[in-house]
Amino acid sequence: MKLATTTGDFDRFCEDYIERVQHVQEAGFRYIDLSLYTVREEDPLLVKEDWKDYAARMSEYAREQGLLFVQAHGPNTNPLKSEEDFEQAVAVTIRAIEVCGALKIPNMVIHSGWDKNAEKEECFRRNAAFFRRLIPTMEACNVNVLHENTTSINIRSFYPKSGAEMREFSEYVNHPKVHSCWDIGHAKLEGQQYDDIMTLGEDMYALHIHDNVSRDEHIIPFMGTINMDEVMHALIDVGYKGYFTMEAGSVLRPAKYWLGSRPEFEQDTRLLNPPLELQKELERFMYKTGEYILKTYGVFEE
Repeated sequence: MKLATTTGDFDRFCEDYIERVQHVQEAGFRYIDLSLYTVREEDPLLVKEDWKDYAARMSEYAREQGLLFVQAHGPNTNPLKSEEDFEQAVAVTIRAIEVCGALKIPNMVIHSGWDKNAEKEECFRRNAAFFRRLIPTMEACNVNVLHENTTSINIRSFYPKSGAEMREFSEYVNHPKVHSCWDIGHAKLEGQQYDDIMTLGEDMYALHIHDNVSRDEHIIPFMGTINMDEVMHALIDVGYKGYFTMEAGSVLRPAKYWLGSRPEFEQDTRLLNPPLELQKELERFMYKTGEYILKTYGVFEE
């Protein structure tokens, strides 16, 4: 397996996409997951009209440096919130698919929408309607859109959660460019891993690799309680051929964080937020950790 990580590791530390790619590259990563998760006001890819020029610059930089964009994470939206949110989610996700097409990224992961008052059947129906709005762009850009397993620890009425539900939703949408991304951190919080990976099987087109203890913490493997032997045996036994993509960028938390904020000392805030230099050191450690896991099982590929 080839080792990748997300540019989202540096979202909080720098505004420019290419700069984020550079930091990931400096840590040793050659295979890149482009994070389009956060839509900023002047986002050069998701908002500006001249986004194709910026995407061309990114593509050229990757070519010169011997890097490969292998997957992406789509924008953080909730199309089930309201009709207006549905249409906004469709528009920005279509743009993200177009960006992936321009960068020749084959797979883009998105979260399903949620409604705290909806059960699984309704969530499937309404999310399928959202996915089907994306299909013409997926086909035109030759991009697979992957839904991701979720966890009720984040939101109770959040589907799909299990390997069986993942396959069920892919079959519900019933299109050859709709598949699954298995997030091992979310799976662990649901108490599921080996059997669910085996059930998901060939519908698993991508991975998110991170660790946690009791919440969705997105920390580096071995910093939490996920059994990586179980994960590796499942990936090997199921014949997974995709990228081993880290999504562990929350070890160094900002002062304002959704799992809990750091209180501010009014007399001094010099240590309120971690600096870029510490994240760069952590990124190198993240690469070594992923490399160690894959080499231990004899599946590391350059």
